[in-house]
Amino acid sequence: MKLLVGLGNPGKAYENTRHNIGWLVLNDLAKEYMAAFENKKRWKARATSIQINGERIELIKPQTFMNKSGEAVQAARGWLRKVQVENIWVVHDDADLPLGEIRIKQGGGSAGHRGVDSIAKMVGSTNFWRVRLGIGRPDNPNVPLEDYVLKKFSDSEMKEVEQIVDEARRTIIRKING
Repeated sequence: MKLLVGLGNPGKAYENTRHNIGWLVLNDLAKEYMAAFENKKRWKARATSIQINGERIELIKPQTFMNKSGEAVQAARGWLRKVQVENIWVVHDDADLPLGEIRIKQGGGSAGHRGVDSIAKMVGSTNFWRVRLGIGRPDNPNVPLEDYVLKKFSDSEMKEVEQIVDEARRTIIRKING
């Protein structure tokens, strides 16, 4: 079993923001496998299960806000009989990558991503998989990164984001299939 975590913030105000690109990928995966998210209060998340090549994959979207994502991951792990850290996959935005770039790696630092930091702290390891989705940095150097990640994608960017989400979904499936 694997735990696939899409990072984002709950609420209408955060829909289609750069910080919520991880949720967009999980929504796309759920749609592909005709699965519906439901509230799992004990997990502090919305969750659903899919099967990829006969393996159960639990998809969760923490409802704790980004900086406390680890609370939801740890709660889900408790109910899923301690999913091993190396079977956790975290899908998240990465401002250090240009819009459209996708990188997958296991382990490593968080590069200051507070959601990734929160998960590492709660699970006691950085040895989980990371699906890093490039969102780029603001064109205007006076715009703080904290504000930029909470801005919605522009209409022109959304077309590219749809392609990124589709590619990320296909890449995750291919990587999980081994």
